[in-house]
Order: sequence, then C-alpha cells, then structure tokens
Amino acid sequence: MEHMDASSGGSSSPKILMESGEQPHVLAVDDNLIDRKVVEKLLKNSSCKVTTAEDGPRALEFLGLGDGQHTNLEGRVSKVNLIITDYCMPGMTGYELLKKVKESSIMKDVPVVIMSSENVPTRINKCLEEGAQMFMLKPLKQSDVKDLRSQLTNCRS
Repeated sequence: MEHMDASSGGSSSPKILMESGEQPHVLAVDDNLIDRKVVEKLLKNSSCKVTTAEDGPRALEFLGLGDGQHTNLEGRVSKVNLIITDYCMPGMTGYELLKKVKESSIMKDVPVVIMSSENVPTRINKCLEEGAQMFMLKPLKQSDVKDLRSQLTNCRS
C-alpha cells in the first residue's frame, strides 16, 4: 500500500522519480567559476548529470521560469531532480532563487540545496523555512555529495 503524506517529516525522501539506472539531473548554480567546476566535478563523480548556470536568472531561464516564460510551460520544463545553488550571488541570491522555484507550481517539489562559505545560522534557518532541502557549507567535499546522492536515491528503493 502506498502512503502519500506530504506532512510527514524527516524520514520521507524528496519526491524524485527516476527510472532505475537513470542518472539524476542536477542544476548547479554559482557565480564563481571555480566553485561551479568543483561542484560539477563532485556531482559527476557521483554519477549525476550536471547542468551549470552562473546566476539566478540563467537558472530560472533553464528551468523555464524566466521572465516572459510563464505561459503553458508544462511541455518544456527541463527535467531536473535537484537544484544546488550558492547563496551569495550578484543580482539574485540563492534565497531569491529558492523562493522563485518554490512559488512555481511545476518546480515546487524539486529539492533545492543552498551552499555558502559563510556559516550564518539566521540565513540557514531562513532558507530551510522557505523550503530548502539542505544547507551545505563550502567548499563542498565528496562526502557532502554522497549525502546528496543518497537523498536522491532514497526514493528508488
């Protein structure tokens, strides 16, 4: 019997449906090229498909949520299983990107992970309250990505 309860807390894994053997598709957003490359490499080492964006607006465009793209998106939404974004970016912070994703009826179930080099509890709490799946401190390590990867695969077993 399947149990579908959105209110159940910690133990429920994010609603990510993948064919068995399919690589999860992760959108990595960071304005810093080196950080972006590090995240991309770590994710690829954990056998993820990775798309990168250097800022919030480009990420939204890729997701089909950019300005002027609000009409009947269902058909052209990029299938992304996870979004990982830097918090501090010019123009649009990771928090603002998170809010835009969570406001979208199509994308709201996609887990968003925020990363930052600064450990600011109020910022972390604000992101988690807004619906972030996790908050990770940079620089990311392979073990961090393994945690992410296990979250992505939890729902496949």
